[in-house]
Amino acid sequence: MFTRRNLRLTLATATAVSLTGGLLTFSVGVADAATPAKYADDFNGDGYRDYAVTGDGAFTVTYGTATGPGTESATFTQRSPGVPGTAGDAGGFVDTFGEDLAAADLNRDGYADLAVADRSEKVSGKVASGAVTIMWGAKTGLGSKATRLPVKAKSHQGFGNELETGDFNGDGKADLAVADGIDTVRIYRGGFSQSGTTGQVTKHTPSPNVTDVLEPTGLVAGKVTKDKATDLYVLGQGYRNDKMTQDAWFLRGGSTVKSGKLTKINNSSPDYDPTGVIADFDKNGYGDLAVSDTPYNKGAGSVVVVRGGASGPTTTYRLTQATSGVATAATKHDSFGADLSAGETNGDGYPDLAVGVPEEKVGSAETAGGVHILRGGPRGVTGTGSQWFTRATAGVPGSPKEMEMFGLAVRLRDLDGDGDRDLLAAGDNDELSLLFPAGASGITTGSVTELGLRPSFPQ
Repeated sequence: MFTRRNLRLTLATATAVSLTGGLLTFSVGVADAATPAKYADDFNGDGYRDYAVTGDGAFTVTYGTATGPGTESATFTQRSPGVPGTAGDAGGFVDTFGEDLAAADLNRDGYADLAVADRSEKVSGKVASGAVTIMWGAKTGLGSKATRLPVKAKSHQGFGNELETGDFNGDGKADLAVADGIDTVRIYRGGFSQSGTTGQVTKHTPSPNVTDVLEPTGLVAGKVTKDKATDLYVLGQGYRNDKMTQDAWFLRGGSTVKSGKLTKINNSSPDYDPTGVIADFDKNGYGDLAVSDTPYNKGAGSVVVVRGGASGPTTTYRLTQATSGVATAATKHDSFGADLSAGETNGDGYPDLAVGVPEEKVGSAETAGGVHILRGGPRGVTGTGSQWFTRATAGVPGSPKEMEMFGLAVRLRDLDGDGDRDLLAAGDNDELSLLFPAGASGITTGSVTELGLRPSFPQ
């Protein structure tokens, strides 16, 4: 699952987690000489999920406890001991270290590791060649042990533009997919070692019969088909028949990762930084891709769901604020779909979809923002029984503020340790998020609390 480039207009989705509540993502379960971490983001091996949050030339890890995020945290930059590279502006590019993150136990030692992207990094004299650093987990958490992923330096290739983890060849070992800023996705197979070695590396670029051009702008990993391998969608801006398009290119996991269908998301106005998540919204055994299309209908926004099937993507449908049952009306520049997260919230067994609408007008407050919870069911995601939350909702602290852009960042995850998927949501440049606990019938507002944790951690 990838992370959005910044929290002003964008944010991110899917990394390796266990199969729960119909959400189809990656989990390592094959035993060998070492036992991998139970959770793909348990960096200190204590049995609790941790939270790696993107920053500005940095990232912060908050360690989890039995009741959710704890008080222990650490922030890392390229000035931190043991981290390779140079912090700060690089050849006219803003430092992007920590802009995208992906977690998995890459060396299978019982501690989750974190791949950290820096597409602006100058390497071997090559400006904006880009780099990916693996921060190794340990009993004390992430620390001074870090290794840079091997790749040939090339000016302006933007290596590390997007990251995702998954078991892409189905051998039970965590792999790492890395997109550059041009046209290529590299898949590094496990095992990884702290000395810098990896398994086989393959390069994937769409052939001309797929599309003329596809510049990667996002990666989304998850189980789409029913085999044991993780699949991968490459989101990107294409160019066909003299038109810019927004596309989703399917790469089917297996002993050989195979190029699959290209699905058009938008025919004329690409979302240059889309977000997406894979979940089995209709519980038919195939994972569906939900992907943003915020330019749709003069910026009112939409979410396109690409149904999964036996060999990958099949048909599509579009959700907007004009969809029956959705509480708000579609108006231009709402940015419906600016962030997405999936998880089962109301106990019916179907994954639901959290949709951020950061530029929605609330009362008289322009761009105050809000969050929809759309229900999964036998027909997929619909507006039936949906929920809508803003600062004006009863029980939510504060009041709608102009330019807050609440809903710019959203996550569905069990944040209080009771087994239910809770909602964490935040606005623009606000260090505090709002935690909406889940109840028997879904997300509730009876005990909404503020939490000093951005929702920009991987799913």
